Amino acid sequence: MNSQSRLLSFVHFLSIAVSVASLCVCVQVAHSAPPDVQVWGMAEVSFRGPQNGNPFVDVDLKATFTQGRSSFTVRGFYDGAGTYKVRFMPNAAGTWNYRTTSNAAALANKSGQVRVLAAAKGNHGPVRVKEKFHFAFADGSAYYPFGTTIYAMVHQPAVLQEQTLASLAKSPFNKLRICVFPKWYEYNHTEPPLLPFVHKADGFPDPTQPNPAYWRMLEARIMDLQRMGVEVDLILFHPYDESKKPGQPVHWGYDNMPPDANKAYLRYLAARLGAFRNVWWSMANEWDFVGGRSVEQWNELFDVLEQEDPYKHLTSIHNGAKFFDHTRRSITHTSVQAADTTKMLEWRNQYAKPVIDDECQYEGNIESEWGNITGEELSHRFWDGFVRGGYVGHGETFHAEDEVLWWSKGGVLKGESPARIGFLRKIVESCGPLEPVIDKNTRFVQTPVARCGDSFLIYLGEHRPALTGPGLLRKVFGVEPALKNARWRFELIDTWAMTQTPAPGEYSGEFTLRLPGRPYVAVRATPIRVKAARK
Repeated sequence: MNSQSRLLSFVHFLSIAVSVASLCVCVQVAHSAPPDVQVWGMAEVSFRGPQNGNPFVDVDLKATFTQGRSSFTVRGFYDGAGTYKVRFMPNAAGTWNYRTTSNAAALANKSGQVRVLAAAKGNHGPVRVKEKFHFAFADGSAYYPFGTTIYAMVHQPAVLQEQTLASLAKSPFNKLRICVFPKWYEYNHTEPPLLPFVHKADGFPDPTQPNPAYWRMLEARIMDLQRMGVEVDLILFHPYDESKKPGQPVHWGYDNMPPDANKAYLRYLAARLGAFRNVWWSMANEWDFVGGRSVEQWNELFDVLEQEDPYKHLTSIHNGAKFFDHTRRSITHTSVQAADTTKMLEWRNQYAKPVIDDECQYEGNIESEWGNITGEELSHRFWDGFVRGGYVGHGETFHAEDEVLWWSKGGVLKGESPARIGFLRKIVESCGPLEPVIDKNTRFVQTPVARCGDSFLIYLGEHRPALTGPGLLRKVFGVEPALKNARWRFELIDTWAMTQTPAPGEYSGEFTLRLPGRPYVAVRATPIRVKAARK
């Protein structure tokens, strides 16, 4: 190992040690009084137990946390070197009592208490579905996902991970898609510093032998992102391993583990990571490209995850060429890979759940057509998807000789779209969720319209009229005929120049509104509601 490698290894170890030291609010040895923990914080109870045999599978440990009529039973996990842990995310303040059950005498019938305080500022709890098509934090605070993808972020050297976190901190993104398993694909041909499991003689990973060092590193990154206010959409399976069939892994073989191994992995993952409030589960990226796995087998994996996760984190599954059946109860929202954001309303109607187009192609210039759209086009798809009542995810793939592309490894953002996405985020957060205006009499009008608080947001997209009239409000009049006689104020929004310009005066009747004559313009239309005079 050369001096540079040793330095990177030391920095990597130090980064993990510092992050893990602040990872849990509550760490204890059995029967000692744990520190206080916040609502939606993470209480961790540690025990010493047997090391003989294979503790990862030979020892079963669970703990039940109760407060009044509320009860959560969570699975514990082995963290190596004779240490067992149980993690708990409380949802209410007060005292919670716990008691363990185990097939190991040293871990059975251990009891204690956790004192839970009110959530501190900035701690809003996990994200939940709200009002059928939208999201909110557990405390009721609004949450609008503006996500990005860095598939192999946690499989990079520590220095690159730190640079990526610094870039995210300056970005508009509050949701991040990352893979638990490493990735072997275009611009992804490097060995990770750590692997999730010990590998067997045949080259395949052994989920009965987790590598605690990898999982501690992953936990440290999740906690880093939590402190930044970023939700972590964990991709649990993917096809980017080139493992064609069992017994012949081209690389690591994570995409072709046997069914029982997949289930063991999910149980361990849920035990370790389920108590993080900013975790989402994405069962798979491009589920239909993971070879040889039937829909029934995927449903069995959903069953395991649902059983092992007492907190009911947001859960999805992402498509390649074919959509999964997103009507399944445990799937909380529809995760889409599609370039055509005009189908948002169709997907909402089909699945009756929030829709996130997590992958609508990437701003960049690589050879693959999915990775070389312009920043203007990606920004346009964000605006179009949001105004149609959904949510859209960002990605970036600019060619680099060192193969450090944002979409795969992170690093620094180079594109023009993030600033424009941040501009849209400010508008959305200023007026609440964008709910599409749907009028059956104007179903052939291409321009999407959404309620934006007390206003209406009309996105003209690639169209560039120099002027318009009352037809601009046709959809609005279709759902609220009384507004046909209202007076209006207009604001012209240049989504690329990131400007908001009030149109002078008020408008009513057969008006003419002058527009910039450029594409990617939106109009905010606000009716002037006159209060009835007091008698």
